[in-house]
Amino acid sequence: MKIKLLFIVFIIISNLTLVAQANKLELPIVNDKEVFVEKDGFVEVEAEFFYKQSKSSIRKWYRTSQHNYPKVGRDEDVPHYTNASNGAYIEILPDTRVSHDDELIRGENFSDKPGLIAIVHYKVKINTPGRYYVWVKAFSTGSEDNGLHAGINDEWPEHGKKMQWCDGKNKWTWESKQRTKEEHCGVPKQIYLDIDKAGIHDIQFSMREDGFEFDKFILTNNINYIPK
Repeated sequence: MKIKLLFIVFIIISNLTLVAQANKLELPIVNDKEVFVEKDGFVEVEAEFFYKQSKSSIRKWYRTSQHNYPKVGRDEDVPHYTNASNGAYIEILPDTRVSHDDELIRGENFSDKPGLIAIVHYKVKINTPGRYYVWVKAFSTGSEDNGLHAGINDEWPEHGKKMQWCDGKNKWTWESKQRTKEEHCGVPKQIYLDIDKAGIHDIQFSMREDGFEFDKFILTNNINYIPK
């Protein structure tokens, strides 16, 4: 009886530890005073350096690194921190739609409309207004974890919607393509934000598909730029 009680206590403590860990890994590690500065038409930001999350009641972003691995519902793939920049990245969890065999639930594990679910926010100071092309470094293992939306100042322009990854599976891959009805794998040079005023702006990314793994992003005013 004593052994059984000890076992139950152990399970309770383990579950509480996992909950505490999950709560910790969804919290920002920088505050809203952390501003990333564009210089010469270029700025690069680590995904884990978001200053807040919003609309996160259904899905949230969680940080993964060598010593911090969230346990939040379904998440079938292994951690991919080894080749991530800064040794860390964020992922939308839980990941309930891994393949086409899993049910697609709009407004839960999929959102074709941007700005509705799991938004991460970054403060970016733009010194040179203009059109900024958005590049994101992501890790995709299948066909249901490769979509994201980009926005600015709580606005979600047409050319920030439906970022798409098809190539570069099972490795960290830079991409800047927009999924269209005609081209499901995305059209290059069609993901951008038009920033008309200099100053501090709120750059945002929201869920299209759960399970999305996000390492870093770049804003550049050079249409021909390709990250190495």
